[in-house]
Amino acid sequence: MAIWITSFDQPVSGGRVRVAVKDAFDLAGEITTAGCAAVRDRAEPATSDARCLAGARSAAVIVGKTTLTELCVSPVGDNAVFGTPVNPSAPDRIPGGSSSGSAVAVATGAADIGFGTDTGGSVWIPAACCGIAGLKTTWGRVPVEGVWPLAPSLDTVGPLAGDVAGLAAGMRLLEPGWTVAEDPARRVGRLRIDGVDAATDDAVDAALRASGLDVLEVSLPGWEATYDPLEAIILAELWQSNGPLLGADGLGEFVSGGLQAGRLVPAARLAGARTAQATWRAEVAAVFQEVDVLALPTLVAPPPLLTGFAGFPLTRLTAPFNLAGVPALAMPIPSPGLPVPVPVPVSLQLVGPAGREDLLCTTALAIENGVGARLPGGRPRRRVA
Repeated sequence: MAIWITSFDQPVSGGRVRVAVKDAFDLAGEITTAGCAAVRDRAEPATSDARCLAGARSAAVIVGKTTLTELCVSPVGDNAVFGTPVNPSAPDRIPGGSSSGSAVAVATGAADIGFGTDTGGSVWIPAACCGIAGLKTTWGRVPVEGVWPLAPSLDTVGPLAGDVAGLAAGMRLLEPGWTVAEDPARRVGRLRIDGVDAATDDAVDAALRASGLDVLEVSLPGWEATYDPLEAIILAELWQSNGPLLGADGLGEFVSGGLQAGRLVPAARLAGARTAQATWRAEVAAVFQEVDVLALPTLVAPPPLLTGFAGFPLTRLTAPFNLAGVPALAMPIPSPGLPVPVPVPVSLQLVGPAGREDLLCTTALAIENGVGARLPGGRPRRRVA
């Protein structure tokens, strides 16, 4: 199923948690490919682990390094060289990316927890596509030393798991001693963005009603103005981080085009993007004076077909929160209104203030409890410790 770039044959005993690590993380003694043939062909084995893997090394077992889109650039999840992981919920649809292999490893039961990177939705988009849970952490919370850079001022690390309990376990591996909040959000802000499929919005509304949480309609007027500054920052930093690869044998056409575009981002455009980012971060921070968390779908509609993803706005509901630097959680919810035969449940997105991953997990647990005792895919839920 093209899940693994490197798989480790290790006996797992004593109930130790199995962790799948995106092949953007350094592991001592292994090369880091970043899903790119040009990187693989130049790489030497890493001399040490990525700093954020210390908890997994001591309290879990790393079972392999997973496939990703080349240099973490695309949200689709495809990879022409290493193979595209098959979405187990819907084999004809994209797995989502760039952390596609980590999501599929969890969704197939090959791992209990997956680690991914996220710059524009790369953890919670594949979670949504594969019907599992994902958590994009606050920018700067989890150290990224030893993690392949895409856009360092946006890059984050986060866990993927089958449910919220798994996300909490993943957070404890990334940050030993981390705990969930005692109480869920007192007030949830329901954010509505143009272009969302009606059945998808309906499923989110139904899950919020079932949770019993207090819900208030909110808006973020600056939403549409976020995409251009985000693009400018990602392209410019892609070039700054990966420019020497341009023209290398084995570099894919899509990434090559991104590097060419990044090289041409004018300094004035990048400076304007930084200013716009600061304005947007202030707007997002202000809405958390009204509500504790935000709720909206993760994707505008069911994940697109492998043969028809061109033009699908995969990052429309995620990327603005990367620009804001705040944490976001994706979780599957019951989706009775979806057109048959789409087997992937709607993914509900919760967004919190900077540093409040604990509140997101506790609020997500309240929603899980509200919508029923089992996840849409039939997996039994576990208690969050």
